[in-house]
This record gives sequence, C-alpha cells and structure tokens, in this order.
Amino acid sequence: MSEKHLCPCSTQCALQHAMESIGGKWKMPILCSLTANGSSRFNDLMRSVQGISNTMLTKSLKELLDAGLVKRSEFLEVPVRVEYALTEKAKRLQPILLQLIQWEMEAILQETEK
Repeated sequence: MSEKHLCPCSTQCALQHAMESIGGKWKMPILCSLTANGSSRFNDLMRSVQGISNTMLTKSLKELLDAGLVKRSEFLEVPVRVEYALTEKAKRLQPILLQLIQWEMEAILQETEK
C-alpha cells in the first residue's frame, strides 16, 4: 500500500504566503511601476497605475510595506515629500517574475501553434 503524504500546503505554505504578498489586482502593477520608474511619489504612482483609486493605492502600498517589498522614505521638506521604492526583497523577486512571464509567453505561443 502506498504511503500518503500531506500536501505541504495543509500546514503553513510558503507559496501561499508569497502569493498573498504579491497577489490582488493592484500590487503587481505597483511593483512593475516602481521597477520601471524607480523611486516614485504617490501621485506619480497614481498616474502610472491606470484605474487605481486613492484608497486602493494607499491600501496596496500599506500591504506591500507590511510584506517588506516596498519602502517608504519621508523627506523633511516643505511640503513633506514621500517616496516609495522597491526593497532588496522585491528586487530579488524580479528574476522569478521574469521567468513567470517567459513561462506564460511560451504557453501562449504553444496555444497559437495548435
């Protein structure tokens, strides 16, 4: 009789946690904008991420900050300037996301060849 193994996701799943950190409608566009444009102010992100509301940008930035993927820098100027940038943790995620893009592009190509 074969031995049954518990799915690693049945306890604490690192993949599930990672997907929660980057999942949702707005987190990836925010991360992509920060990757492409570098450190950005709130209004720059609003313009860059088409269709996002102030509330959703604020909520998504807070979640990305809590996940350690984005850092917030406050500059003591008048008026106060706040910028958001990728952390080293987010920069280490970039090659993985590029591989995911490549994987999907290959799948699309295979579908069009059928």
